[in-house]
Amino acid sequence: ILEKGGYTQFTPHYITWYCPQAFTISKQCKSQCINHGRYCAPDPEQDFSSGYEGKDVVIENLRQLCVFKVANESNKSWLWWDYVTDFQIRCPMKEKKYNKECADAVIKSLGLDSKKIEKCMGDPNADADNPVLKEEQDAQVGKGSRGDVTILPTLVVNNRQYRGKLARGAVLKAICSGFEETTEPAVCLSGDVETNECLDNNGGCWQDKAANLTACKDTFRGRVCECPLVDGLQFKGDGYSHCEGEDRDLLLIISFYLI
Repeated sequence: ILEKGGYTQFTPHYITWYCPQAFTISKQCKSQCINHGRYCAPDPEQDFSSGYEGKDVVIENLRQLCVFKVANESNKSWLWWDYVTDFQIRCPMKEKKYNKECADAVIKSLGLDSKKIEKCMGDPNADADNPVLKEEQDAQVGKGSRGDVTILPTLVVNNRQYRGKLARGAVLKAICSGFEETTEPAVCLSGDVETNECLDNNGGCWQDKAANLTACKDTFRGRVCECPLVDGLQFKGDGYSHCEGEDRDLLLIISFYLI
């Protein structure tokens, strides 16, 4: 909802590490890394002798990054959520479906350009940097007030690491707190997220009960008292004790003749 409404811009990131140069030809590095030890992930089954390997995870993570990039180019970045959800359901390791064929089927079902995704992924066997994964490793390093990413999963909102429960309500509150007052999307003002302080004594703001007008504006952090805008007419005042507007009847007559 927030992404489609243009309120937020979500970007997924994936953690990788590199294999020390002296060990790049070892069995462990070859099974857990791609691009000659540059990008690695742990063995998902903790068994080097059978099953899936760490490099399988790195390749799928790379694919998911490229799914996001391609979807974002078409202004449909939320398709990344659909892909990762469908891939988890349709391509589980326990059913031996964690592979390119299953991933391609999911990509096709979402109408994404598989050729663009393949081009974005590059060659995992090349003895060279992968631009996408190199960018991810650089993003792990802290910048400004944000520290290094060392805990997984980590949520960053407005370049600040979130510390709290990774539950839907808690995360939504953290996101909503990043908006300036009076600019929050409607979902941030729902009863499950915040308390409408305008319901209690009108928030201490000016109101005209007869005309059903109020200066109280509910916000995620509380409330603000601002004189209302009514039918294109901006009332003026301090918002607390008084708000005044022009003669509304006169305004309506003028508008009528203009029409």
